[in-house]
Amino acid sequence: MGPVGTLFITVSVLSPSIAVFIVGSDLIRQVGTGVFLCFAAAALFGVAMSCVYGELGAAFPGAGGEYTILGRVFGRRWANGVLGLNLLGFSISLALSGFGVVSYLGAIVPGLPARPVAALLVAAVAGLAVLHIKVGAVVTGCFLAIELLAVATLSVLGATHAHQDLSVLLHPVVAGAAGSVTAPGLAALGAATAAGIYAFNGYGAAIFFGEDMRDERNVAPVVLVALAAGVVMVMPPVVAVILGAPDLRALSASPAPIPAFIAQAGGRDLARLMSLGVALAVFNTMIAIALMAGRQLYATGRDGLWPGPVSRALAATHARWGSPWVATLVMGGCGLASCLLDPHTLVLISGNSNVVTYSGLCLAALQGRRTGASGGATWRMPWFPALPVLGLLFLLAVVGFDLFDPAGRVGLLVTLVTVGVSVFVFSRQR
Repeated sequence: MGPVGTLFITVSVLSPSIAVFIVGSDLIRQVGTGVFLCFAAAALFGVAMSCVYGELGAAFPGAGGEYTILGRVFGRRWANGVLGLNLLGFSISLALSGFGVVSYLGAIVPGLPARPVAALLVAAVAGLAVLHIKVGAVVTGCFLAIELLAVATLSVLGATHAHQDLSVLLHPVVAGAAGSVTAPGLAALGAATAAGIYAFNGYGAAIFFGEDMRDERNVAPVVLVALAAGVVMVMPPVVAVILGAPDLRALSASPAPIPAFIAQAGGRDLARLMSLGVALAVFNTMIAIALMAGRQLYATGRDGLWPGPVSRALAATHARWGSPWVATLVMGGCGLASCLLDPHTLVLISGNSNVVTYSGLCLAALQGRRTGASGGATWRMPWFPALPVLGLLFLLAVVGFDLFDPAGRVGLLVTLVTVGVSVFVFSRQR
């Protein structure tokens, strides 16, 4: 697979439509026009982390992703900790994405049964992910074109219905009491910025496909271009909605701000059509997640992390398609099992795994340079060690905001427990 195919899959994992229509809509409810500053801060953090991912991916282009990187830099225990987070996270992401597709299809076909349809979607993407990686790249590329059309339509819709001036982007307001608007608090902006980080998450997915690429030296460029593409695709429609809203208070007070804006500015037929586009975009993300999940589990089998027969089965590749078909189907089964739980429980279980993973990668970048473990990298980040240090400081701030939020505290606890159990279980297998 070439860099273009890898880029299609990586941007599909990042999913600009999810960032805009789901995360962006939710953040407008929380901080109003402050969503622009939160997304801008998250994008700057993404610059630092994409450079970290780029250097480490160029040094260790393995199918195990972060699991391979941390294992090579820090040893098996660190790798085992992030492995549990990734395996759990991939399973939950497949189920949550399936529920997300159902919710947007509900605007077109009301009354769809959530769990059966979500399970059917998970099974479908697992089947697609078993095929040759080039098939996955072509399919995600086609769906990505639809996603681009959706965010471009939203950008044009907002730009052609402008009611606000640019000052609202730098002086955020949100719906207040008794029909007023007020400035969102610092704590609210901090929590929203943390959510913005997850909206841009996905550019690092390229490292999982290093072994599928014809030239591993393209891993770092794909990571960097994927982040740039995500920013270019996400920021314009978010800005367009803010500037195009005739009433900023009504926008942030709406239970679904962006769909409400589309219905108001473009009519209900366009709103339903856009819902279909978002559903297809989320389905596209599911395909990309299934491709990553299979390669993650495949790496554990190849490393002999399970009992002998299990490891050999997970390390098997399809004779014709070259895909880790057993590992992919197993992860699809885990996604199906996750569909038995409700979405709120899945979000709670997923916790704040990205904070732990990102922190581990920043430390790995520093340690890899210090010990020479990453000395074989074909690409080096600029301004070292400023970027990984800034990344750690930013993540520390995110943890601080989470500690003041009840759901954030539960998420952190679940994440730490997952790491501990993963280290204990997988270390005993060796």
